[in-house]
Amino acid sequence: MSDRPRIVVFAYSEVGYRCLRALVNSGANIKAVFTYEDSGDENIWFGSVANLAEENRIPVFKPRGVKGPDERELIRSLEPDIIFSFYYRDIIPSEILAIPRLGAFNMHGSLLPNYRGRACVNWAIIHGETETGPTLHHMTEKADEGDIVAQKTVPIAFTDTAKDVTLKIAGAAEQIITEMLRLIERGKAPRTRQDNSKATYFGGRGPEDGLINWSDSAIEIYNLVRAVTHPLPGAFTTFKGHKLYIWWATPVETEICSLPGTIVSVEPLLVATGKGLLRIESWQMEGQNEEATQTLAREFVQAGDIL
Repeated sequence: MSDRPRIVVFAYSEVGYRCLRALVNSGANIKAVFTYEDSGDENIWFGSVANLAEENRIPVFKPRGVKGPDERELIRSLEPDIIFSFYYRDIIPSEILAIPRLGAFNMHGSLLPNYRGRACVNWAIIHGETETGPTLHHMTEKADEGDIVAQKTVPIAFTDTAKDVTLKIAGAAEQIITEMLRLIERGKAPRTRQDNSKATYFGGRGPEDGLINWSDSAIEIYNLVRAVTHPLPGAFTTFKGHKLYIWWATPVETEICSLPGTIVSVEPLLVATGKGLLRIESWQMEGQNEEATQTLAREFVQAGDIL
């Protein structure tokens, strides 16, 4: 049996997969992994935490959250010295956080204290940030407020989508785990207190939050589009009673006098915004296959139409 500290992991998504892989590759003594059943309503583009654990003969549990007494007793019976949470979607109760003698640690997808809360990658892109990065921190009762262990900065390119940025964060998170594991196992995890006066917090996002406000600037709408495009639910508007998804677009900075949402050109397809034009590169009418904009434009739109 391994004499290294016993670890219980809570993980999901690509960051969860990469961080679990880092633990496995580092020879960590992982006693169990808690994760989720994949939902049929979600586009599962990321690595499977459950499959990775099973391939390495690590017991896998998929409860609906861990707030019940049965889950608490199960985790207690595993006698973890360390708990890791890597993009696990439920709050882990304080009673569970108090179990491991060497602490509980969470990997968050932003440079804390900025962008505490959910959907931090999407919010960073929506706000036009040029950098972000993962933060490993000590877990406390209040989400994302614990002392920082380590963080790494990654760039957000102007053309990056949420998937692009998530992949960058996942790679950096994997490096953090590899570099910090031995310190954590020796009970010497670094602690840097967060400056709460500089904290920003944003809530979760749902498909309905992809609705485009054409009074926003072209760059603001573009940031929304790339923040929620494939494999996410997408930005959308309505046109002639139909839901119209905008999967890709580019901002065109120019002075215009048209009402926001007005189609000012069909080829190329240009839409007036609160500031500048948005060139629609790829779109999809609800219920139809995604096709090239020019093909659909000839069939559905003409200059002067309002979105």
